[in-house]
Amino acid sequence: MPDTAELVLTPRLVLVTGPSGAGRSTAIRVLEDLGYEAIDNMPLSLLPRLIEGGGSTRPLALGIDVRNRDFSTNALIETIDGFGAQREAPVEVLYLDCRPDVLLRRYSETRRRHPLAPAQSPEIGVEREMDLLAPVRARADFLIDTSDLTPHDLRAEMERWFATSRGQSLAVSLNSFSYKRGAPRGLDIMFDTRFLRNPYWQPDLRDLDGTRAEVQAYVEGDPRFAAFFEKVVDLCDMLLPAYVAEGKSHLSIGFGCTGGQHRSVSLTEKLANALAQRGWQVSTRHRELERRQAAANV
Repeated sequence: MPDTAELVLTPRLVLVTGPSGAGRSTAIRVLEDLGYEAIDNMPLSLLPRLIEGGGSTRPLALGIDVRNRDFSTNALIETIDGFGAQREAPVEVLYLDCRPDVLLRRYSETRRRHPLAPAQSPEIGVEREMDLLAPVRARADFLIDTSDLTPHDLRAEMERWFATSRGQSLAVSLNSFSYKRGAPRGLDIMFDTRFLRNPYWQPDLRDLDGTRAEVQAYVEGDPRFAAFFEKVVDLCDMLLPAYVAEGKSHLSIGFGCTGGQHRSVSLTEKLANALAQRGWQVSTRHRELERRQAAANV
């Protein structure tokens, strides 16, 4: 029985990062208000000593910033993976994202210098930081885009995912992805939707995506869709309450297809609606659609 006791007592660890100006400091303060022990801008080299020290059962939030004296993308990812292999409780990465134009506006309003371009324009610094953090963004377990959020909105979103109350509901993250780029890290459950008919081969649907009603209707028109989706929902109806009873706070479910544009997105959207109607806290992330949008904004 000692292994079970260790699992219960291992505190949650959340690493908070993102581009300068996206709201990382605000997020750290929110986590502190939620009962986390919060430490911001701690050198990466000191993190292992902090974690190994133990002594606290409070959840821990660590702010990671490019201004850290020994920061590097590879070092951060190695730290994340190293902690994940050593700890019973998961290491979760929260990435505060923001559109470049909004970051530039915020720098203009505050007249601050960008830490990666102190003697140059903020545009150069924002571009450098976005490139530097791209691998970390792809590694994130939680991604919150603060572009259109007020501090109050950000607090509400943070409370949804990170409140420490035992009575909170399981937070369910639904993800669509392309098998060409590999499955996202951190998925608890994964479904392959490539057996369903592909809207890509329909000229009028090829350039659309699974958030569109006409694409969803085409996918749902596959004779195998209804039985498959019913079984997925039945599985969720059985498993989600079991995970709540176990004490799990977050569950990540993924749907994959060839391009990550049509079938996986359609299933993600449909299951999100079904679970939300059942009262579950649900968020969606469409990895390949995000990549396309980011490329279009460059």
